[in-house]
Amino acid sequence: VDDMESMPELANRIAAEHLELAVADPRRWLDDIRHAGAIFLGRYTPEAIGDYVAGPNHVLPTARTAKFSSGLGVTDFMKRTTMVECNADSFGAIAPAGIALADAEGLGAHALSMSIRMNQRTGDG
Repeated sequence: VDDMESMPELANRIAAEHLELAVADPRRWLDDIRHAGAIFLGRYTPEAIGDYVAGPNHVLPTARTAKFSSGLGVTDFMKRTTMVECNADSFGAIAPAGIALADAEGLGAHALSMSIRMNQRTGDG
């Protein structure tokens, strides 16, 4: 880069798998770097240190996917289940938006599943 002030923007745009901050004060830039698979801090921390002996994860996002993903971690091997619960009031507050979205997507049965419950909730069905 022409100057260090423009470095974070370029680094974030590239979203590199490995980013070496081989500068005098690498920690100064950490708050500005949002997209990198792994960041190597200082002149004595080349990528090879991370690859072979430092111990961080070596399965990192490639091809600029560091913009939306992280290196492989323990949570990638854990199963999650999402739970959702509405009471009559919260359902009444959000169902109209859900009906509109389902209709816009052409998913009539989804819209109907909410419309029927809205009618039951208000006593119209």
